[in-house]
Amino acid sequence: MPAEVRPGEPYPGPVLDLLAAAGDRTVFEHGTRTVSGAGMLGLVRRIAAGLRAAGLGLGDGVAMMLGVTPEAFAAIIAGHVVGARVVGVRPGLPPAQLRHVLHQDVDATVTDDDRGTLSLSDLLSTPDEGGRPELSARPGDIARLLYTSGSTGTPKACAQTYAAMSAAWTARPEAWPPAIKELASRLGRYLVFGSLSSQVMMEYGVLTLAAGGTMVVADPPAFPDAITRLRATASVITVPRLYKLVAAQRRRPADLSSLRALMVSGSPLEASRLREARDVLGPVVFHGYGQTETGTISMATPQDVPPSVGIPPDVIDVEARGPDGRPVPPGVDGELYVRTPAQATGYWADPGQSAEVFVDGWVRTRDLGHFDHDGRLYLTGRTRDVIIINANLHYAGPIERALAAAPGIAEAYVVGAPDEETGEAAHAFVVPEPGRTPDPAALRERVAERLGDACVPATITVIDEVPVGPNGKPDKRLLLPAR
Repeated sequence: MPAEVRPGEPYPGPVLDLLAAAGDRTVFEHGTRTVSGAGMLGLVRRIAAGLRAAGLGLGDGVAMMLGVTPEAFAAIIAGHVVGARVVGVRPGLPPAQLRHVLHQDVDATVTDDDRGTLSLSDLLSTPDEGGRPELSARPGDIARLLYTSGSTGTPKACAQTYAAMSAAWTARPEAWPPAIKELASRLGRYLVFGSLSSQVMMEYGVLTLAAGGTMVVADPPAFPDAITRLRATASVITVPRLYKLVAAQRRRPADLSSLRALMVSGSPLEASRLREARDVLGPVVFHGYGQTETGTISMATPQDVPPSVGIPPDVIDVEARGPDGRPVPPGVDGELYVRTPAQATGYWADPGQSAEVFVDGWVRTRDLGHFDHDGRLYLTGRTRDVIIINANLHYAGPIERALAAAPGIAEAYVVGAPDEETGEAAHAFVVPEPGRTPDPAALRERVAERLGDACVPATITVIDEVPVGPNGKPDKRLLLPAR
């Protein structure tokens, strides 16, 4: 049963209450080691005391360069206990991006070893004085900086206040929307991997705590082996990893009988591929839609009909707006504007970008989509994912969907590149289904029939798989240099 959380408690108070309520129950499993709720609370107390002893507290920027361990989870919560501005650092960042992150008002860096200003072992040497940790933050203080993927250049730091984190439903079962309530019931053993600095990874971890489940470390996160070996019931999965899992299950089925939820995030999922995943894996795929700037916007459960990403909860406002800035009727595509209780206040130290994206209390998602008459949300593309051909704008999304729906095509990606005759031209990259050989002429004809001759790709290249960035998302920028 979900734990009870005291209403009105500022963040991370609800998480501390969840740990206290868990008591001797295992909340984190790392190899042969298990940590109870009481044990995790003790780790939080010691690390928070260590941070304060190091002179860190309210308003200080503390970067977390940590692996996936009980101590890493505790360190992030402890950073919030002392009222710091917690900066999550994903592993695998290119050197230039890492320098950018660590030079944005960071006062200390916490690491697993001696690479940073502070090591976890030093922080944990502080005695545990017991009791409930004293919370230092005020509602308007910045609680954390969440970095965007950087797929369009330098990652931007989304600044989220303590008030916004307190307003999020993750740790509050009484506030869970229906889709989250269904997901929570399946989080008995939730796989964590990669980095707890990931917004998605951490927040599903807190949701698991609130649902009475256990976070289980998958190291390495090889699917399907990790699911089978650890008897996992749930995991986050990117679209490319989902495709690989489905293909592996077709070739050599593994025992995935424990699996009850795969939370797909990071990029859109084609309707045909979602149906295939459900056919092969069963009713376990939850397709989430959200952004670093907003948090979760909506989620489709296994019962929802693709390609909908579900119905946004009542506490979240979503509008599809036309070029004039006014909402468009159901069935008509528009740019999605979103307003959530837990959204960021803007980009840290970047007023120009903030003014462009955070508008009158709304977040411009730069995504295109529409609603049906029942309120279900459908994504159709990105406003910035455009190719200017003969001075006309053409979106890459519809071209990708036309190609991906062709027989024998598993995935399709389209990028624009300069062209001497047309200004820009579309270039397509397709991943064929196993044993299939695409016919470029047939693919071009298909695009022409559906979208017109101007959208026909200048080149169609067959690739084994799409390159991905450090966060596991497809990175289309890496496709063109390979041409």
